[in-house]
Formats: sequence, structure tokens, C-alpha cells
Amino acid sequence: MDGIDVALIETDGEDVVRRRADCSIDYAPGQRKLIADALVEASSLTDRVARPPALANAETEITNAHIEAVKGFMEGQGLGAGDVDVVGFHGQTVIHKPDERFTVQIGDGEKLAQALGIQTVFDLRAADVHAGGQGAPFAPVYHRALAQSLEASPAVFVNIGGVSNVTYIGTDGELIAFDTGPGNALLDDWVLQHTGTAVDLDGAYAASGAGQFDGTLLKQMLANPYFDLAPPKSLDRNDFSAQAAEGLPLEAGAALLTAFTAASLQRSAEWFPEAPKEWVICGGGRKNPELMRQLNQRLGASGARISVPEDYGFNGDSVEAEAFAYLAVRSLRGLPLSFPGTTGCPEPLTGGVLCRV
Repeated sequence: MDGIDVALIETDGEDVVRRRADCSIDYAPGQRKLIADALVEASSLTDRVARPPALANAETEITNAHIEAVKGFMEGQGLGAGDVDVVGFHGQTVIHKPDERFTVQIGDGEKLAQALGIQTVFDLRAADVHAGGQGAPFAPVYHRALAQSLEASPAVFVNIGGVSNVTYIGTDGELIAFDTGPGNALLDDWVLQHTGTAVDLDGAYAASGAGQFDGTLLKQMLANPYFDLAPPKSLDRNDFSAQAAEGLPLEAGAALLTAFTAASLQRSAEWFPEAPKEWVICGGGRKNPELMRQLNQRLGASGARISVPEDYGFNGDSVEAEAFAYLAVRSLRGLPLSFPGTTGCPEPLTGGVLCRV
């Protein structure tokens, strides 16, 4: 719920990827409040196209914000509508229940396309879920394209957003992907609850609280049945709670929740056919020095290289936005967006809804 990422790439939807430019626009506090209200209202949804008041308000606000973000970005790049072939529009996930074959991303793709004058692909997860897939994660096929630049194989791309997920790319291009557990969500919510600011800036609270929590609490959290489920598997942002940290001081709680994110990522390796030689840490979590310290300690213990996208000239803040641009091109070409090894769909599937102008 931080804001909007915009990225411009040139691609054939397969091996050719040229990253051109990107930017991020923060949501205003009022916009975050609208999204938070939408998440609450979405928890009782049973119809994925229904838009009760809070969802409708948030969808209008989010769509308008994306229109302004893309227009501003294009103006800054000196681009007109005729210079862009397609927009990939993910929208805002408000509920994700893969076991119930139910996922909802709000954002009016038709309105976006008409306002920009550019054909737009949106609702990219729906076809996968309808076919029996988890509907997430969806960036793995783009991670595989980026993996051509890496120094080692097999490799894992890690995205630490609200939830953490991994993409394992084997030496033969095999894809295995799944959500590993919490990313930043529990920590952000914990710090917000105690300080009114929704981020542990530079991991300072967690670093101060290191060693100040009972190790049995972490063991209890890692005993969650989710970790023993074979992939593919995926999560909603609120599937885990910070209940184990209740009663702890701010710093100790932050340390516990940070350790939980790192340890759950370490456990993901149990499902890989070979030990990774490189882990590429993407998403906002890579900016938390204490979390990165723990990941280096846990994931690097076997001698694997721990890197960030910037080590290869990528912008780690734009990988997800680039991925949905890449997926939009694949959708236009009828190429698969999801695979049995990434979402559990029965066969490689294309998807997305195309809005023409």
C-alpha cells in the first residue's frame, strides 16, 4: 500500500528485455486510508466483481492515481500514446484466498486504457485461479528472463513485499515459485501499532531488540502448518499474525518478526531440488539492513551468494512493475503467464483481459 511503481521496458515477452526507465509515486495518507478501508470491506466479499462503497471509492481513487502516474511518467520521458504498445495494469489486491479460488484486484482497466489512449492488459490472475491455480506468484517467468544476467545457477529471486515469495530457476530453466511466509507486513503493522509510523526504518528497532526475545517464540511461529505444505502455495497479506509478539517491547517484537521473515525464507530451500548458488533479494525488504544481515547469515551459510538487483544494474524497486509490463506483452502474444510449478495450474496458461482503444 506504499504507492505506484511505473516502469518502461522493451521486450518480446521472452528473452529480450531492455529496461528503459522507471519511477515510484507514494500514496498520500488519505489514499492509504481508502485502501485500508477497502481491505476490511473485501474480507467479506463472495463476488469478485462486486464493488460495495469502500471498494468502489478505493477503485476510483486507485485508477485515477494510476492514470496520473502514467501520464506524468510519459511526459517526463517525452513519450506520447503512440510510443507505447501496451500497458500492464496489476491493480491493488484487496483479498486473496487461493484455496477458495478467489482473488480480487481493484482497478478499472477500461477507464485506464481510455484515459491513456493505450491498450491495456489487466486482471492477469483471474484465468489462472479459474483453472485451479493459486493465482500467485506471477513474476517468476520474468525472473527467469532476468536470470540470464546472473553469475550463478541455480538461482532464487526473493521478493519481500507484504508477503515474501521466491522463484527458483534451475540450471535447465525449471521454475518453482511460492509464497514463503510474511515479508514486511507483520513488522510494518507492529511498528505502526507502537509508533504511528508504518516502517522499521533501516531495521533500527529490530537491530536494537536482537536477542531480547525468547527463542521458543520463533519456534512456535515456524510451527505453523503452512511451512509444511508443499508448493505451489500462496498467501494473503493477513494470513499470519503478530500474536506471538504481544506483550514484548517494541524493539524485541520487531526483532522477533524480522527473524520470522528471515527464517521462513530459509525454510523455503527445503522445497528446491538443488541448493541455490545465488539468492537475489528484491522488494522493499532489501532496504532493511537488519533483515539483510539475517538473510546473509541464514541463506549464505552454505556458501551461496546473496545479492540485490542493483548488483546487476537492475532497479529493485521496479522489478515487479517491469514484470507486469512483460506479462502484458506475453498476454498479447498468447504466451503462458503461469505454470504448474509456479501456481499449480494444470498446464501453462496465458491470461489477462485486453482493453483496446
